Amino acid sequence: MATIIEMLAQREGKPLFLCDFSPPKGADTSTLERVMAVGADCVSVAYSPGKAVRVDPAVVAHLIRQRGDQEAMFTLACRDMNKLAIQNHLLGAQLLGVENVLVLQGDRFTERDTALMKEVRDFTPTGLIRAIAAMNEGTDFRSSSLRAPTAFCIGATIDLGRGPMEREVALAVRKVDAGADFFITQTFFDVSLARRFLDIYHTHTGTTFPRPIFYGLQILVQDGLIFGDVPEATRHELEQGRPGTEIALEQLRSYVDNAMQGIYLVPPILKGGRRDYAAAQELLEAFRR
Repeated sequence: MATIIEMLAQREGKPLFLCDFSPPKGADTSTLERVMAVGADCVSVAYSPGKAVRVDPAVVAHLIRQRGDQEAMFTLACRDMNKLAIQNHLLGAQLLGVENVLVLQGDRFTERDTALMKEVRDFTPTGLIRAIAAMNEGTDFRSSSLRAPTAFCIGATIDLGRGPMEREVALAVRKVDAGADFFITQTFFDVSLARRFLDIYHTHTGTTFPRPIFYGLQILVQDGLIFGDVPEATRHELEQGRPGTEIALEQLRSYVDNAMQGIYLVPPILKGGRRDYAAAQELLEAFRR
């Protein structure tokens, strides 16, 4: 199989699709077949979406890779484990052969959450990226040598909707310096935000952005969960009955027309946390026709 960077190199300019996936809440693998049927190039297995108890994403990524010819990536949040536990976890993922990892902070716990569990945050996301890069060189967080270096392809996040944009650019600079190999944005609806981010990065550093970016694309449905600022016109179209897949297809084509070749696809999230992977499959089939 391949890392995200290797997959991009093999695409020769064609879009590469990652598909977001919520791991099951128990030992039920039926949803694996549904997300694999989407036809994305890589399945991105989320980390405890909704802060719910779910199967470990590295294990799920391993199962997906075992069952077919799709690549898979696991997400790792800084919120819940200390440095020792996180690096033990990473070595386990390496042993399973899962080498694509996306590092994120993890949603803050509410007061209700903290009555049941504690936040740890022993690493910041940038610090964890740097620590994984050191593991790739054969060193753990104690500066002790590992028996063998890891070979992780490290992903980081960008939030184009979190202002000011200059601060997000500065954070991306630190993540690049720490060792991030690729980036994924939160979902958004205005292509000009991506262009503005890249322009500010160029102004700030004097160079073009040095890492691949996968741009978040959410498929909307009525009564589903919505992330980011959805334009009023788009909300109106959805309320008037326009299919969310049709709206997403138009947005996807605008991404590709603007040379945004990495796509992070977020299938509809329905009430109760269920996902509509059939909608994501429909979108990719329509785009590829």
